[in-house]
Amino acid sequence: MDRFFFALLAFVPITIIANYLHASPVTIFFLAALSIVPLAKYIGEATEELATHTTPAVAGLLNATFGNAPELIIGLFALHAGLFDLVKASLTGSIISNLLLVLGVAMFAGGWGKVTQLFNRTAVVASGSTLFLVTIALIMPALFVYTEPNLSQSVTMELSVIVSIALLIVYAASLFFSLRTHKHLYFEEVGKYETRWSVQRSLLTLAVTTLVVACMSDLLVGSVQPLVQALGWSQLFIGIVVIAIIGNAAEHYSAVVVALKDRMDLSLQISIGSAAQIAMLVAPLLVLISFAFGQPMNLVFDPFELVSIALSVLIVNLVVADGESNWFEGVQLLAGYAIIAIAFFFHP
Repeated sequence: MDRFFFALLAFVPITIIANYLHASPVTIFFLAALSIVPLAKYIGEATEELATHTTPAVAGLLNATFGNAPELIIGLFALHAGLFDLVKASLTGSIISNLLLVLGVAMFAGGWGKVTQLFNRTAVVASGSTLFLVTIALIMPALFVYTEPNLSQSVTMELSVIVSIALLIVYAASLFFSLRTHKHLYFEEVGKYETRWSVQRSLLTLAVTTLVVACMSDLLVGSVQPLVQALGWSQLFIGIVVIAIIGNAAEHYSAVVVALKDRMDLSLQISIGSAAQIAMLVAPLLVLISFAFGQPMNLVFDPFELVSIALSVLIVNLVVADGESNWFEGVQLLAGYAIIAIAFFFHP
C-alpha cells in the first residue's frame, strides 16, 4: 500500500499541469482530489514519525493537532470562497465517515475470521460520551434558530461563537484527560511504532506536504461551483461524501491496518478520536477564523446533517458499549453509511 500512495503523488504535478493548460474544472476537481489522498497520508506519517522522538503526552498532542490538517486546510479555502454549505457539509461528512465508514471497514477487516476483537471499554465509553456532548452542541444552535424564526443574524453568530468556545474548552479538557490524568487508557500502543525518520526529515515532510495540500485545496475548492453545474451534484453531497473521504483517506488506511493486526484500541482511537476532533477543534476554529475573512460562518447546520450525525453517534455507541467487536458489526456500520450517503445524493 505504501507504493500505491507513493504512486498517487504523481497526481500532484499532473494537477498543476492540467490547471496550467486550462483543463475543465471537473477534471481539475478530481485530479486535485486524488492528489490530496497521498498527501494526507504523508502528513499523518510525518506526524507519527515526529511523535516517536517525543514523550507520549507530546506525541498525543501532535497527532491531535495535525491529524485533521487536510480537513482544516480545505475548510479554510472553502471559507475564503464563501462556500459555507460546503464547509459545513465537509465537517458533517468527516464526522460520519470516521464513525461509520472508517470504523466499519476496520471492524469488518479486523474481525473477519475471528470470533471477537477486544478493546478498552472505559476509554471508548469516555469518547462516546464526548460524541454525545458534541451532538448536543451542534444541535442547539440549529434548534434555537428553527424555533425562533425572527432571530437576528447577530444573535445567531453570538450563539455560534459561544458554542465554539465551549467546544474548544472541552477539547482542551479531553486532551488533559487523555494525555495526563488518564493516559494509561490511551497509550497502550506506545512503543510498538519504531522510529524510521529523523526529526529533520519529519519536519521537512510535514511542512512540504502541508504546503502542497494548501495548493491542491485551492484548486479543488475553485472547481466546486463548475462541478455542481456540470454534474448536478449538490454542495451537500460533494462535501459530505467526496471531500470527507478525501480528507480522511489517511485515517481509513491507518485504522484498517491496525485493526488487521488486532489492535482495536488504536483503531478506535483513530476513527472515533478523529470524529471528535473534527467537531471539537476543526469546526469551532473555522467559525472563529471566518471572522478574519469578513464573512462569519455560524454553527447552524442543516437538519438533515444533524440527524445523520446524531444517528451515527448513536449506532457507534451501541456497537462499542460492550468492549468488543466483530465483522458483522462492521457490516452494520457500513450499511448505515451507505444509506446516509445515498440519501444525501438525492437530497436537493
